[in-house]
Amino acid sequence: MHRMLAVVFENEDKATRGRKALLQLDNEGSIVVRAWAIVLKNADQTTTIKESVNPGPLGTLVGTSLGGLIGLLGGPAGLAIGCAAGLLVGNIVDMNKAIVGTDFIDDVSKELQANRFALFADIEEDSITPVDTCMEPLGGIVFRRAVSTHADHVAAMKADLAQMKAELTQAHADRKAKLQKKINQLDSKIQEQLRQSYERREEAELQERAKAEALEDQVDASKTLAAKISPTAGTENEQDGAQNKAGEEEKMRA
Repeated sequence: MHRMLAVVFENEDKATRGRKALLQLDNEGSIVVRAWAIVLKNADQTTTIKESVNPGPLGTLVGTSLGGLIGLLGGPAGLAIGCAAGLLVGNIVDMNKAIVGTDFIDDVSKELQANRFALFADIEEDSITPVDTCMEPLGGIVFRRAVSTHADHVAAMKADLAQMKAELTQAHADRKAKLQKKINQLDSKIQEQLRQSYERREEAELQERAKAEALEDQVDASKTLAAKISPTAGTENEQDGAQNKAGEEEKMRA
């Protein structure tokens, strides 16, 4: 499954060791690493790229999905230039086109405090256990999310949930509790996203009804105003009708 991975560490040494472990899993064939970057969260809330590898034509993260993800975490001040890597990723990212949901960005941002490091990676993985078991001894806090298509973040979350539930049935006893915790957390996030979507739909419907009612009120007001401007129009029409009827009756008698 195509995923964005973020692992938060307390220092650069552990982040570097996490990167080595991730690439070792790639060498073993347990996962596929498409691109990775080690990022420092600065005191001013900008993010500095310390190391990165992307197999693109320019060998940088500029314009990539991973670069966009890191850009979202840079805050309004954006990203500082990485001293080691010398790379700069633009921070202008449209959240409506983001490949992960805002809840994922919020969760990583809360954990990635000033002077902490994070290992970000664009990966393919069939099981979450290999990465988790490598990062846990290093104190790495792992966040992952299936990549969304057309910003369908709930569908991506459900795909993650389905895979975790499948793994739970085959997991060893020492992993079951940790997997179940992740399943419960993700299920809660899905329910919250669904609740927010329902509330947004309800709000949109209320706004549409209010617009329709306001339009009807305008039409009624226009009719009332027209009647006040020409108060005899209706009476004259009635008189003409009565005269025509009387004329018809007189012809019939003749």
